[in-house]
Amino acid sequence: MKKQNNRAKRVALYARVSTLDKGQDPQTQLDQLRDYAQRRNFEVMGEFIDYASGTTQDRVQYKLMMEAARKRKLDVVLVWRYDRFARSTQALVNAMKEFQSMGIDFISYQENIDTTTPTGELIFHVMASLAQFESSLISQRVKAGMARAKAQGKRISRPTISMDRQNEIFDLQKQGLSMNKISKQLGIAYGTVYNYLSKAKDTL
Repeated sequence: MKKQNNRAKRVALYARVSTLDKGQDPQTQLDQLRDYAQRRNFEVMGEFIDYASGTTQDRVQYKLMMEAARKRKLDVVLVWRYDRFARSTQALVNAMKEFQSMGIDFISYQENIDTTTPTGELIFHVMASLAQFESSLISQRVKAGMARAKAQGKRISRPTISMDRQNEIFDLQKQGLSMNKISKQLGIAYGTVYNYLSKAKDTL
């Protein structure tokens, strides 16, 4: 449920500057976001600023903002541009779906995406549909590529490892090491370790 309009909505301002582009200043984003919040009579509950590339998983301020959202400490998330907020359309849609489930609105200043309006809601649903369509296309391409490789006689599964390496996996497991530690110690992919131990378990 959306918050009632009998009090000012609490807004979180999120800004990010990339570590790849030297000389960037988040102040450019924040000045416009503060001005916008003031015009909308929003109460700024916090400003969250990350200095990180768009692909990194370690955006500390982003995580703090999401934590505040989940604790219902805000009503609106306001960003300067959505590529400052999310690394992909799918990531943006996923975040917006989570906000929607919590009754939190999302506004992108530059793109004029505003889920507090009917038009903004429509744009969100269009973006969600496009993201789903893109995901389906990628899945179809991957399946078609695997089918083509199989028809050409190419290996599409993980290559087998030697019996000596398999025995090393089993020996380390007997010593009580976790699959993650076995993977790191032997330099073998975690999925490969998991597959061989699972097969051994099924055989027993």
